[in-house]
Amino acid sequence: MMDWTDRHCRAFHRTLTRHALLYTEMVTTKAVIHGDRERLLGYSEVEHPVALQLGGSEPAELAQCAKIAEDWGYDEVNLNCGCPSDRVQSGSFGACLMREPQLVADCMQAMIEATHLPATVKCRIGVDDQEARDSLFALVEACKTAGVTSFAVHARKAWLKGLSPKENRDVPSLDYDLVYALKRSYPELTIAINGGICSLEAAQGHLQHVDGVMLGRVAYHEPALLGQVDRLFFGEGEDVGPFAALEACRPYMAGQLAAGVPLTHMTRHMLGIMHGLPGARAFRRIMTVDSIAPGAGLEVMDRAVAAVREALAASEARREAYELKGAE
Repeated sequence: MMDWTDRHCRAFHRTLTRHALLYTEMVTTKAVIHGDRERLLGYSEVEHPVALQLGGSEPAELAQCAKIAEDWGYDEVNLNCGCPSDRVQSGSFGACLMREPQLVADCMQAMIEATHLPATVKCRIGVDDQEARDSLFALVEACKTAGVTSFAVHARKAWLKGLSPKENRDVPSLDYDLVYALKRSYPELTIAINGGICSLEAAQGHLQHVDGVMLGRVAYHEPALLGQVDRLFFGEGEDVGPFAALEACRPYMAGQLAAGVPLTHMTRHMLGIMHGLPGARAFRRIMTVDSIAPGAGLEVMDRAVAAVREALAASEARREAYELKGAE
């Protein structure tokens, strides 16, 4: 989720769940090797466990980046074989690697040999006119032979010609049964499923068939659902509500503000935290508009939270009045 799951997003999401594995945006190997590593790879210690997601197709470069990921303290390094964007295709990586299972296996073997970190694959079930079962199983078999033990599978094909990246998230049909079949065929592997999963109830259903569930856009747009993850899936802790999550994020935000990071770089990831609550629209407006003002600080978040609390109080007062009237 390029331009979405940056360090500020991940730090916020970590206030909601202690245990879910968080992924970085996809970073290209050349950027890691030649770019500003602090800007590209820097993260807060609160984010652990966190995986670095790489885009590339040169085994030597990926091996170098895997070692860099280990040196930077990441908990996992992941090769993206699922992104369908034009920019990724022009670099010969992402979803187009579904056509080259042996190359992916060579890349993964190089990464495994270069680091002690878990080296994992995120992929589609195929691209364009490939037979999905053949392409998915070929990729997994080649990577398994290379030593990969964990895969996250987006249960859609990617159409590299004719569909935009946005359309590739929705238009190709989902084939969850194929991912289930993959797990049955490779019970020794860790298989996580991704794509079109919009609730924790749906995630629980998938876990009857596979080992893990990867949530993307629903976790971003409705992050409050992450507050139930530790209790439902890891069997510990109490749910974390939106007010508690925002309060827990204050020290991180204060530190970032003191370092010169504009407030809007953080608040843009929080806009959906009040989803479904009275006052959510006012919360989004305040967090969006007021956070861009020069010198904006935590008082903006305080005003936004107060707007929701006021709306909740008004809603509760109306409910009580209605019940009282009904009792009369």
